[in-house]
Amino acid sequence: METEQRRWLASLPWWSQWHRLLRPNTLFVGSTVTEFVPLPAQPPPGILVAELLRAGRGFPFLIIKDIPGEAVLVGNAAMDYTRDLLAACKRAGFMLVEGQALAYVPIDFDSMASFLARMSHSRRKSIKRKLKSRDELAIEAVPTGDSRFNDEALLAELYRLYRNVYDQSEIHFDLLSADFFRSVLQDATSGGVVFLYRAASELIGYNLCFESKGMLIDKYVGFAYPQARHFNLYVVSWFHNLDYALAKGLNCYVAGWTDPEIKRQLGAQFTFTQHAVYVRNPILRTLLRPLKRFFEADSRWYVRAH
Repeated sequence: METEQRRWLASLPWWSQWHRLLRPNTLFVGSTVTEFVPLPAQPPPGILVAELLRAGRGFPFLIIKDIPGEAVLVGNAAMDYTRDLLAACKRAGFMLVEGQALAYVPIDFDSMASFLARMSHSRRKSIKRKLKSRDELAIEAVPTGDSRFNDEALLAELYRLYRNVYDQSEIHFDLLSADFFRSVLQDATSGGVVFLYRAASELIGYNLCFESKGMLIDKYVGFAYPQARHFNLYVVSWFHNLDYALAKGLNCYVAGWTDPEIKRQLGAQFTFTQHAVYVRNPILRTLLRPLKRFFEADSRWYVRAH
């Protein structure tokens, strides 16, 4: 839910006593470390949904999360399976809820100048001003699996910067562990690259991305505050990633969830996911159906923005 709505709920009488009722034990199908739910090629969607319902028999809620809404990033074959899956979910009584806006930028330009030329004069001027900070930064691309990621002090610093971003964010996904980052950063087979940003030799931020199927996928960031804001690191890293994707001949930069308005101003397009929600209690299912709009903030934002 949006922050204002959550605050309104928390202001209601006896919130501390009854708020636990809004946190039911839920079986999720999907992952917070993938853009979309990783669906199998087999079994067919109807059988898969039936198997999931059996597996989730002991849970009041079953949610298949981050189902792609269009083929743009997953391809036609995956989308054909997805349509059949959604149809099977509807037949089984699932409620479909619009998910978040996933930002992406097609690399259909030949230079940053031509990309910026698509924007309004005022936006170009603002971005160019912020990009001047790039001249004061040392930027290094280090592949995952590099020996530098065996340095425990560096790993601890990278995790601290990740926690900085996590702790100041309003929207929280899973709190990933230091061991998770150690495993990812030391994995030479994943196609990962870490962009390290230093100012006067001080590490002030990093961006962990992955190359996959012609795309550069932006996964995790870590920033030092207030340095990252001073050097406009969000904008600098965005355009550095675009530069990298262009130089590598990739066809798309996938910029992740959250902050859709900022990403729109930086030239992103959006694709939406859907969540298929099964509420086991039929009475509760009927009561909750009209409330689903309160969990579709990004889709309402998109309508307003366009």
